[in-house]
Amino acid sequence: MPPLRSTGADRDAEGPEYAGEYRLQACLGAGGMGVVHLATSPSGLRLAVKVVHGQYAEDPEFRARFRQEVAAARRVSGAFTAPVVDADPDAVRPWMATLYVPGPTLADQVKRNGPLSPAELRRLTAGLAEALRDIHRAGVVHRDLKPSNVLLTDTGPKVIDFGISRPVDSDLHTETGKLIGSPPFMAPEQFQRPREVGPAADVFALGSVLVHAATGHGPFDSDSPYIVAYQVVHDEPDLTGVPADLTPLVARCLAKEPAERPTPGEIMTALLPPSYEAAAFIPSQRRAPVLPTPAPRSPGSWDADTPVRVTTEQPRRRRPPRWPVTATALLVLAGVGAFAAVQFSGDGAHTRDPHKAPVAKAFAGWQTPLQKDGDTVAPACGYIADALFCSGRGIAIARVDPGAGRVLWSQPAADSENFSAPAPMSGGLIGVSSADRGLRTYETDGNPGWYMKGAEHDSNVRFADETVLFAGGSGRLKAVAAATGEQRWSHSLQGHSEPRFGPYDPVSDLLPVFEASSGASGRAHTLISALRPLSGEIAWQKRLDGDLVPVGTGADGVLVLRSANRDSRTDAVVLYDPAKRSARRIPVPSLMDEPKVAVRGTTVYLLTPTGQLIALDTASPGGRVLWTLETAAGTVSVPVVGPGDRLYFSASDGRLLAVDTARGALLGQTGPRLRDGRLGYATTIPAPVVAGDRVFGTAPDGSVFAVDARDPAAW
Repeated sequence: MPPLRSTGADRDAEGPEYAGEYRLQACLGAGGMGVVHLATSPSGLRLAVKVVHGQYAEDPEFRARFRQEVAAARRVSGAFTAPVVDADPDAVRPWMATLYVPGPTLADQVKRNGPLSPAELRRLTAGLAEALRDIHRAGVVHRDLKPSNVLLTDTGPKVIDFGISRPVDSDLHTETGKLIGSPPFMAPEQFQRPREVGPAADVFALGSVLVHAATGHGPFDSDSPYIVAYQVVHDEPDLTGVPADLTPLVARCLAKEPAERPTPGEIMTALLPPSYEAAAFIPSQRRAPVLPTPAPRSPGSWDADTPVRVTTEQPRRRRPPRWPVTATALLVLAGVGAFAAVQFSGDGAHTRDPHKAPVAKAFAGWQTPLQKDGDTVAPACGYIADALFCSGRGIAIARVDPGAGRVLWSQPAADSENFSAPAPMSGGLIGVSSADRGLRTYETDGNPGWYMKGAEHDSNVRFADETVLFAGGSGRLKAVAAATGEQRWSHSLQGHSEPRFGPYDPVSDLLPVFEASSGASGRAHTLISALRPLSGEIAWQKRLDGDLVPVGTGADGVLVLRSANRDSRTDAVVLYDPAKRSARRIPVPSLMDEPKVAVRGTTVYLLTPTGQLIALDTASPGGRVLWTLETAAGTVSVPVVGPGDRLYFSASDGRLLAVDTARGALLGQTGPRLRDGRLGYATTIPAPVVAGDRVFGTAPDGSVFAVDARDPAAW
């Protein structure tokens, strides 16, 4: 592939000839973070390709944000957006290509031809509401909806520029003192509580966009973005010129409180049926430019890349409505402002697996509410003895019919108690531990078994077949019989003062106990002891370099550990072979923030809190990356490997995702499971449960659900 080349010293003089296999033919526009070019695919598709500026390509944080921008754009590609065709966020100069969409922006249309007619306005309102509905169903919050980000085409409006969209449950936050966006179209909460912004902010922006389309100016106008910010937060909108039949709906969209605004679905309902009987607006086709030069930014202009600090000083007398002059270039793809901090998350379009055999008698699936209204803690489940058992806040354990989803019986607990996933124990019992460190056991018919109060044991609990083990800060371990609760043994482990448990391996019947510390030199090391749960004996013990956490057991009994640097970021995977008494260190492609890990054979899957999934082959001495997949799921569960080259995990908005581990492709995902149609997110995500041809998931709306594992594309 020809390399990306630059000419000239100035940032705007950068002139790469190729992005991947696409030859860049003309400049469509430019912004603070990149330049958008016209290109043509080998099959003849006309594309808009964004290539980021070289100075940002060297910034690891920008690359992480750009990956999320690409993932967000891919998730929302559909009828009301510019579809993503290709992207490479890991290239020397990251780039993304979307389908080139001919048609003017709403800003250009109004500027050249004046406000839209009432019929065109209703059509625009319906189209944008439907676009937001689909974007929000994907779990994405756009956060920069404005006239220049709306294309008018003969098939309806297209929403573009997802550069400052982010996962709602993302851990990346807006930099203190800076707000990124376009003030005339920002909601009050974007100025006041930027870390709490949700889908309702897009509805507020929709109201502002409709006022602009109807009148040529926004509901809040001033030369100064600071004055506009004050007006958005404190003043009533100016709706003069908005058609009378739309004024109440637009006013609701512009409510100061997010809860008082309608949802996109409610907007669509309010418009039926006249909006769909209105004549469609069919704009003139936009011609591809012949090497246009990006317009320079005027000294007094401002746009989405300008940080704004909000003050509460009294504004000057409001001037007559006047549109602020900006030099924001047209970017027909998912956003130039990728370095901005905002929120998104998501669900996306599904593609059926071409390698999968036809499914016969597909399992219809079900969803069952388990917890009380108002709870945002997802239940945790386990599949034990051909039955599904679940626990959650206020529910010690419940048995759920895996075929129909009926709750067969339930054992309540205090509302403040939240229990772990039910675990199988010997003697036909099922065990759960609560956040207050209480341990309870139950028979499969719901009758209580033995019980241990929280005061009788320490915080770290591990179920290991016939034994339940406890570890605490005292350094002493204790084991009790799973069937009776009687103590088996209690003693300290040599070399350990604050031991922690790793994942139990039923094949070898060994439980890794580990403890990290630093020597006099400041270098970290970790003591690993392989414990036999039944007797308390140590099978082997090894001190390894680095701050390590056991995450699973691979082929031939090799212990897999995650390594963290001094900033607590994962920098490598360490493999310890107890038979050979040897350790190998395999660096990860880039630093990762506490990824969740799954192990199958010689492959290690690392899933970051931002939804990046990496398959690492450890068979070769240096290891190699098999594939990388951007899923755009934030705050995720531990991934679970399943039969047939499948991997499953849950996201904090209640989505369940399935990945083909052979190809590194997303096979399908469920929609978010929201409470009362509003986004709700959990901070701790229970892992899904795989049982035969079914996968069971849970959501922060308190529900448990089941889907057909054979056909994720139909979820």
